Order: sequence, then C-alpha cells, then structure tokens
Amino acid sequence: MNPGLRKVGGWLYRRAENAIAIAIGAMFAAFLLQVAFRYLLNWPTGWSNELTVVLWIWVVLFGAAFVVREEEEIRFDLLYATVGPDIRRVMTLAFAIALVALYGWSFPAVFDYVTFMKVESTAYLKIRFDWLFSIYLVFVVAVIARYLWLAWRALRGEAPAEFDPTKASSGV
Repeated sequence: MNPGLRKVGGWLYRRAENAIAIAIGAMFAAFLLQVAFRYLLNWPTGWSNELTVVLWIWVVLFGAAFVVREEEEIRFDLLYATVGPDIRRVMTLAFAIALVALYGWSFPAVFDYVTFMKVESTAYLKIRFDWLFSIYLVFVVAVIARYLWLAWRALRGEAPAEFDPTKASSGV
C-alpha cells in the first residue's frame, strides 16, 4: 500500500478514536449531571438521559464502522480457528458475500426509513430522527465496503490471518 495513503489512513483512524473518546466523555458528563440534578437538587432532567442514549448509538455504530478492526470483531470462531488457511479463505469469502448481499438488499429500505423519520424528533433535545439514525446509513456503507475488500482479498488468494488470542485488544 502507498505509504502516503497509509499515513493519511492512520491519521483518520486516530481522529475517529478521538471522536469516540470525546463522545464517551460527554456521555459520562451527562450521566454525572443527571445524577447530581436528580439526587442533589431534586430536579430530574430528561435531556441528559436522551443525550446519553443518542451518543451511545453514535459511539457503537461509528466505532463499528471506523474504529474496530477486523480481528477485533466479536465472532464465534470455534470452527473458524480450527481449520486451515484455505478453508478460512473460503469461509471469509462466503460470509463476505452473504453480508454484502444482505446489507445491500436492505439498504434501500433502510434509506427510505431514515429519510422518512425527518418528521419526528427527540423529546427533549429536538434532534430530528433522520439526523440521529443517519449514522446507521454510514455504518451500512462502511460494512459493505469492508466486506467487499475482504472478499476481494479472499478471491486473490489471501487467507485471513490465524487468530492469536494473546494479541487481541479490547476493540474500541
């Protein structure tokens, strides 16, 4: 891969990690405010709960789309880890084709639903639901691109690396 492209990709990856860290920090601050307002001031707030839920949706989907690497994804690998590289490559290709087909098939309906939701907004913060759930569209496009790339690599004969549990990280 081109070193300049790899450098830009690394920079973007670190900024995505930064965005998730900021969102998690904002979630924590909203949670602390909610506790303080409710139990210290006896003044319950709905906006802090709503903000926490909105940020959680974005953290999970944005993180899955741009931060979590392929080897960090959760999977049932009892069978996958016991087979050789050629079978792993075939399994990767089969699952990549299935996921791209399913997400691709569902995308038009998901797009219609998300764009339709512009008529609704959240109760406290008045965030339009189309803006709120637009991250799901980004997630679907990222998953399709990721699995097209994995399918291409499998078709070229590159077997996925064997899983090493000693090198696994926590993901996000």
